[in-house]
Amino acid sequence: MFSGTHVERDFVEAPSQMLENWVWEKEPLLRMSKHYKDQSMIPHDLLEKLLKSRLANTGLFNLRQIILAKVDQSLHTSSNANIDAKEEYARLCKEILGVPASPGTNMPATFGHLAGGYDAQYYGYLWSEVYSMDMFYTRFRQEGIMSAKVGVDYRNSILKPGGSLDAEEMLKCFLGREPKQEAFLLSKGLRIDQAKKSTPSAC
Repeated sequence: MFSGTHVERDFVEAPSQMLENWVWEKEPLLRMSKHYKDQSMIPHDLLEKLLKSRLANTGLFNLRQIILAKVDQSLHTSSNANIDAKEEYARLCKEILGVPASPGTNMPATFGHLAGGYDAQYYGYLWSEVYSMDMFYTRFRQEGIMSAKVGVDYRNSILKPGGSLDAEEMLKCFLGREPKQEAFLLSKGLRIDQAKKSTPSAC
């Protein structure tokens, strides 16, 4: 009852999203990437290009996530019982993305999260990413992405309690403070006011 995904829906993706960061860091990439024939390391220039590519299409991806979250909210909260999912999606694509939905398609018909447990909570994907980036940047980036100590703190503060504690309580323990959005913004290539950037503290 308290393990796995039995946590708040707007936190549930944070642990797995945080782990995705390791494939975008030099140290683990160098450990796991070798040429299949001669076992040579990935060339430095190729590694740099790969790391820079992380921000490619970030804006488009995040706007799409916002559209999907808004479609989810609209369909689950509308007082109009006859709301057309296809039309709502097309409207939001044009309004938010500035690009019309592909003609002759019905994307919401393939959007399994609409009724697969997320029901009106798809926004949790982006919200969870705010938490995941805060955890990664604050502890792992600051103290070492391969740090055994931070890994144990993460296991004990986030993974071990599962749903037995509120996510906010687990985050405060691991971060040593209230969660913040700055790391999420930085991960999207956005600049933040350095004067407002706080020094991370450990649990």
